[in-house]
Amino acid sequence: SRNTASYRPSYPLSNAMMTKVLHLLLLACICDAYSSWNAIRQSSFHHRSNNIVLLRKNGRRRAPLHMSDTTTTTDSSTSTDIIDRTTTTPPSAKTIPLWPNTFAGQVEEALLAKYPASKIERVLQSWRLAELDYEHKEFVGSQQSPPLPEDVDGTSRCYQHAPSYVPGLRAVAWWDDDLVTNLPWAKSLAKSYKAIREEFTEVMSNPTKLASDGNNIWAGALTTDAESYGEGWKTLVLLNRGQWDETNAGLFPVTSKAIHKSGVPAAEAFFASMKPQSSIAPHSDFTNFVLTSHLPLVVPENGKNKCRLSVGDETREWLEGKVILFDTSIYHDAINDSEEMRYILMLRVWHPDLTEEERGALQLIYDILEIPELLDKDAKVADRAEDMARKMREFPLKDGAIGGGFGGGAGGGKGKKGKGKNKKKGRK
Repeated sequence: SRNTASYRPSYPLSNAMMTKVLHLLLLACICDAYSSWNAIRQSSFHHRSNNIVLLRKNGRRRAPLHMSDTTTTTDSSTSTDIIDRTTTTPPSAKTIPLWPNTFAGQVEEALLAKYPASKIERVLQSWRLAELDYEHKEFVGSQQSPPLPEDVDGTSRCYQHAPSYVPGLRAVAWWDDDLVTNLPWAKSLAKSYKAIREEFTEVMSNPTKLASDGNNIWAGALTTDAESYGEGWKTLVLLNRGQWDETNAGLFPVTSKAIHKSGVPAAEAFFASMKPQSSIAPHSDFTNFVLTSHLPLVVPENGKNKCRLSVGDETREWLEGKVILFDTSIYHDAINDSEEMRYILMLRVWHPDLTEEERGALQLIYDILEIPELLDKDAKVADRAEDMARKMREFPLKDGAIGGGFGGGAGGGKGKKGKGKNKKKGRK
């Protein structure tokens, strides 16, 4: 995108020569435009609508994972037409290595330099499928317990839609309560429920101070992609893509330490509010290799089925203090049918079917997308980038790094108080 006026000659040219010069300049502009488009395309994970991908196709960062929920004022039970019931099959090209001279190819080389191909084959497939703009769409009723019959009449919501797709992971709408309650991190958080709720209630009792001292408190839609999400669903971030918001963590130290101590393999942790008499339309969060967990803190008319969450074809109510785990790559919706605000602590966690190597490989992808210098051929530059990636995931309230995460992410906080305050987050 050069300024062609700067190439204007200072001496007379023949018409034929001028025509050639203009053609050359036009060709240069076209090449520049193509090069810029291709660079942006290769540097994106092509996760177009939300979730884990850190870059847009236009090079801007995506909004946070927790901005994925589309809030409306329409009863979700009337919104079945929103569900995409088409199915897809991964293309055979998924086995073809990427060009090494592209950004995506360099990421793939970095993965293979750190992990044996046989250990991360599913992650390699996922990365290659993303470069092909593949979106996985599947009816997953047969994977539920008990299995659901085929959706012959087109009324089921048990469909998975995952542009960010790792093959071979179970697609279970609701993870069994017995399994969840026996997860060490879920047990730990459930035990901390009363302390977390007490702290939350105390801090929320002074909303003016909270808004003044915190970062992006109760943020709504902050990007063009998220403008249609409405005002019903808002968040207060503690952890975003592995990076703690030091300011907000300091405002909620009991909660932040409880999350850290539990060992939950979380990419994100945040409080989420839902306005009374509002609903969230059926939607997918577009990524199948993370699950969503809720610890309900304040549920109006608790136990009276006023606040409900549907995943696939099953609806459950939020119950205060009960940890739940579900797959948000499957269509889901929610409703607050009460006259009061509903509040939860929400976490995004790695899918349990991922191996340690696969988690590490996915982590590396997001670290590179956040810090491209990790690919630098200069060892000193790469070492500094690795140190930066490590520090971005350090827990701010005491020494030590957290166990989960998706690489660096900006979210609401930038470490020290004041940096990044009221700064819009551009991820989805």
